Amino acid sequence: MSSILRSTASPARSSSTVTASTVTASTVTASTVTASTVTASTVTAPNVGAKKSLVDTESRRAQGQMSMRNSLQDLEAVSQVPSGPAYSVFNVRQKQFIVFMVACGGFFSPLSANIYFPALNPLSHDLHVSNELINLSLTSYMMFQGLAPTVFGDLADMTGRRPVYFIGFIVYIGANIGLALQNNYGALMVWRCLQSTGSSGTVALGSGVVADIASSGERGKYIGIAQFGLMVAPAIAPVLGGILTQFLGWRSLFWFLTILAVAYLITLMITFPETGRNVVGNGSIPPQDWNMSLLDYMKVRKIQHIDESSHTASRQELKAAQAQLARERKLRWPNPLKTVHIIMEKDVGMLLLYNSLIYTAFYDVMASLPSLFAQIYGFNDLQIGLSFIPFGVGCAIASILFGKLVDLNYKRVAKQIGFHIDIKHGDDMRNFPIEKARIQVIIIPLYIGIACILCWGWTLERNAPLAVSLILSFLIGFCLTGSFHVMSAMLIDLYPLSPATATAANNLVRCLMGAAGTAVIIQMINSMGRGWCFTFIAAVIFFTSPIVWAEVRWGPKWREERRLRVERIREEREAGQGQTEAEIGVVSREKET
Repeated sequence: MSSILRSTASPARSSSTVTASTVTASTVTASTVTASTVTASTVTAPNVGAKKSLVDTESRRAQGQMSMRNSLQDLEAVSQVPSGPAYSVFNVRQKQFIVFMVACGGFFSPLSANIYFPALNPLSHDLHVSNELINLSLTSYMMFQGLAPTVFGDLADMTGRRPVYFIGFIVYIGANIGLALQNNYGALMVWRCLQSTGSSGTVALGSGVVADIASSGERGKYIGIAQFGLMVAPAIAPVLGGILTQFLGWRSLFWFLTILAVAYLITLMITFPETGRNVVGNGSIPPQDWNMSLLDYMKVRKIQHIDESSHTASRQELKAAQAQLARERKLRWPNPLKTVHIIMEKDVGMLLLYNSLIYTAFYDVMASLPSLFAQIYGFNDLQIGLSFIPFGVGCAIASILFGKLVDLNYKRVAKQIGFHIDIKHGDDMRNFPIEKARIQVIIIPLYIGIACILCWGWTLERNAPLAVSLILSFLIGFCLTGSFHVMSAMLIDLYPLSPATATAANNLVRCLMGAAGTAVIIQMINSMGRGWCFTFIAAVIFFTSPIVWAEVRWGPKWREERRLRVERIREEREAGQGQTEAEIGVVSREKET
């Protein structure tokens, strides 16, 4: 398939050349005709009408100059027509399928986290441990949910996406089988950490895949689809967990997850193509045979078998391109500290801090909902699971709607500043205010969400009717999900060359802060009261919101400084490598002499 989809820049360049020659020729012809006309009129004009002829001559000369200027402007416009290879050779349907698979893969991490809640009491009873010890399995899951992507993200940026997906899901399937068969608390903790490790890597991989196939102008809608699974799982998982635990027992949760993961892994193996740009470029270079999906491998083999001779040169070029990408890939042991380097960048660090605060508030509402609804409305486990549905519906709508809003605002800002959007080839972001284009989308929803958190606390404090609480949970899910969805998309724009690693940094900060927040939320409610607890959370988000305005004001400057620094380091490395190669050449020639 990669051979079929192979794209080159020749047609674009040829078109530009032909157009440019035509414009130049017309310019010369226009000038020549004008000059000859002027000369003729000057020579043949009678002496009596000399003054009138002179006026006509000047008028024609001015028209000729104007024609030449217009032609030059046309030529300049032609030179600005984007050329070069497409950003991605995948068509719209292929992109939609790829992102759908990404969304399904990202569904497993929050599904495993939230389907577990209804099983806490049965696990505590069967394993003969206290509720406090069982809750530690929640904390450890969130910790590894933040730590694992720092390894998986860096590994995916080096080796490609498919191998890391396979490693993650094999670990995840093994952990679920272990959880279903274990009978003691120590085994529960070990397998739970491995379960988190295997599933949470898909969160970083998803954003990386979207960055591989979608340019900045269309990235918002695809990010929204990719995060759909992440947002829907918190609403669906507690309901599934309650039903399975009540009718089949807590072990059925892990067998269910095992079956689901095996089905996904088989589908991935058959249909999902490699998208890593350091492995397949824009998708036109096929990966190694072992890294192809089964469908791609069969199509490539069929093409080679049909006409062996006509594709020999093409295969040689593809092999050369594969070898070039392989030389550029420097495989090493994944470095989790690479995410720390990203966090230390001014613009990225501020964005991650504020995004993690919103994420913590989001999970504080989720973590407190079961106990508060049980106290206020007397709900059982199944009713509590059903009460998550409005919250999840708000999250699902936000993940799709805000993706479209991001793309629309991108086009609006580009139109305001006269920036040409090239979805096919990708945009040069050096002179585009991406911070403004992204953050403008979330300003109103962000402050509405803060107000809803404030109202949420006092609504529960006054034991308000259930309908009010459910409406507020829907609005909180919608507004907060939209806010950190947009900021997550912006993070990829800031680090387009290492999107998986950047997403891993985002996951690390927000999951660790979220784990801390959910660990103390119940104690905060008990000591401060429901109203003042959520008033404090809303105040923290409100008074730190100037961070997003600082991103708009100084973000482009910080981003350009980082780009120049990276380019300088790359030039120094290339110069050093060139010097080393020259020295080796001198030594070898001396030996030959």
